[in-house]
Amino acid sequence: MTLATEQPTPTLDQVLARIADIQPLLEKNAARGEADRRVVEESIAALTEAGAFKIAQPRRYGGYGLPVRAMLDVSAAVAEADGGTAWVVALSNVCAWLAGLFSVQAQDDVWGANPDAKVSGVLSPTAETTKADGGWRVTGRWYYNSGSWHADWAGLGIPLTDERGEVVDQGMALVPRTDLGFEDTWFVAGMRSSGSNCLIADDVFVPEHRVMSVPPSIAGQYANGEPEEDLFRAALVPVLTLVLAGPQLGLGRKALKIVKEKAARKAISYTNYATQAESVAFQLQLAEAAMRIDTAHLHAYRAADDIDTASAGAYPDLETRARTRADTGWAVENITRAIDILLSAHGAGSFAEVNPLQRIWRDSAVAARHAIVLPAVNYEVYGKALLGRDDQITPLI
Repeated sequence: MTLATEQPTPTLDQVLARIADIQPLLEKNAARGEADRRVVEESIAALTEAGAFKIAQPRRYGGYGLPVRAMLDVSAAVAEADGGTAWVVALSNVCAWLAGLFSVQAQDDVWGANPDAKVSGVLSPTAETTKADGGWRVTGRWYYNSGSWHADWAGLGIPLTDERGEVVDQGMALVPRTDLGFEDTWFVAGMRSSGSNCLIADDVFVPEHRVMSVPPSIAGQYANGEPEEDLFRAALVPVLTLVLAGPQLGLGRKALKIVKEKAARKAISYTNYATQAESVAFQLQLAEAAMRIDTAHLHAYRAADDIDTASAGAYPDLETRARTRADTGWAVENITRAIDILLSAHGAGSFAEVNPLQRIWRDSAVAARHAIVLPAVNYEVYGKALLGRDDQITPLI
């Protein structure tokens, strides 16, 4: 094992400044990334150099171990240039954080020889396993591995079976990308450059030290023992949920910026207004969209602060964890509504292929349908928690 050479950990502001410097490059490559259905390698290299993939990697391997709020801010900054690229950054960071919950031996496997290793992941246990000496043999297919083109490892949900072949637990397994097959399946309307394809295991052996049980992890009992950093004590499902709001925040900000800047030059057809900026109707729409984007930030940051504060102390109770799911849904709902308002205010030109607004709209709409951020589902989870009911619809809280 070779640990990363000690380097000063950059501050969040320093990382954001680096990302601001490469935003023009990321934006230039956005259309090509969408056409190729994967982030352009030039963009991945620039983001790697900027440290965008090290936000939630343990510091002992050269990561930055920054708080959850930093994951939101970094992916949002990338999303101002391209939504699909931001999605890859968000998922790679949260999967690196997830790998940091595994045993130290498993973490050494991932980063010991390659501190720049990237991780993708899918929690759903869409596989079959057979108990073997020292681990499990795994066969399965996992769809929607965002960043699959660029990952060196994958965290994959698996059922855990005993010697009789009976399922006795649900787990997550860390598997080298070289052990996995690949199928190009990501043909979608938005978030095209996220490259969320299918990874395939065919009788792959996974040793016990690279498997973590999911149910105790939901309650904060991880395989990493006593981690040196508070980040790796943070609540599992709230982190996995909230990080998906990060790209949405940046998409909302960029849509607002585009519409606001063009308002002084763009007329409203079939009216007496020479510019949109003169119209009270436009002003009202712009104000509502801006307020909704602000609301999304306030709820996302509230949830991040809840997670970051709790990670240094007691594990948050079920109601607090459920509120994070509701905060995430509320943030996403307000962003998607704000973008709809902005496109209506801007006009039919929003949907021209050369206009980045149409890609922002599609990327946000697709990302908003991720199962763990669906607003109505998350509100139901929170409502049941508020009432102390025992008929919750999911263990993922």
